[in-house]
Amino acid sequence: MHLNQDTPIAFLGMGLMGSRMSTRLLQAGYSVAVWNRTASACDPLLQHGAILLDFNQIANYPLILICLSDDAAVDSVFSQIENQLQANQVIVDFSSLSVDKTLQLAEKSQNRNVHWIDSPVSGGTAGAEQGNLVIFAGGDAQLIEELNPIYAVLSQRVTRMGDIGTGQATKICNQLIVAANSTLIAEAVALAERSGVDTTLLAPALAGGFADSKPFQILTPRMATQQFEPVQWKVKTLSKDLNNALSLAAKFDLDIPVAKKAFTQLTAHQDQGHAEADLSSIIQQLNH
Repeated sequence: MHLNQDTPIAFLGMGLMGSRMSTRLLQAGYSVAVWNRTASACDPLLQHGAILLDFNQIANYPLILICLSDDAAVDSVFSQIENQLQANQVIVDFSSLSVDKTLQLAEKSQNRNVHWIDSPVSGGTAGAEQGNLVIFAGGDAQLIEELNPIYAVLSQRVTRMGDIGTGQATKICNQLIVAANSTLIAEAVALAERSGVDTTLLAPALAGGFADSKPFQILTPRMATQQFEPVQWKVKTLSKDLNNALSLAAKFDLDIPVAKKAFTQLTAHQDQGHAEADLSSIIQQLNH
């Protein structure tokens, strides 16, 4: 695939991540057509020079980028564009999906001679905004190499993890660590508070030590001050990702008890009306 700034790009999904990623591509000079189920989410991108994508014109875009919420969303959108796809188009999926759904969609794409690359990302909204995401890619090695001009605008590093589906498996492992870690961070903040610790000092005090991590530095200050806006990681997103981890582990008869416990906590929080809330709000589970 010969990419240059004149290559028309279709970007589907203007959520927390997709809107920021497409903005970076526009700022880098690429021609980007955008779509979102709720069309008004595209308005800020149109002001930055994007055009509104018509699915009937999807065949005119050699490169289709997807960043949607879950298996059902990507499946629904793919079913809407499937019959319009043309041979040699490339679909790069930045969404976080189950491995099974990725393999299923890749097979449907291959039936139309369309290439599928799974490219889930890590780094949150800040990483998307600053272009320093990390990307886990699964699929054809040469094609991933040819996508480097696009990846370079969005990320600090792309690693090919193996064949199609391995990018998603890697992201599932990443999310397992983030989600389970968030519940432990909440326990640490709650315990520190009850012990008389000024919890606003936890993040700087532990910085650089063995307990430190990006999630710790992001979540701890929010938990300490009970400030959960703006939303950076949605509870429902991490809950979905943990469910994918449990499903993948079950496929291999692998018991992952810590992930199971974290999933129980996240789903309980979600069921109490916090599905759209920031992950840091999980500390509210301990403050009842």
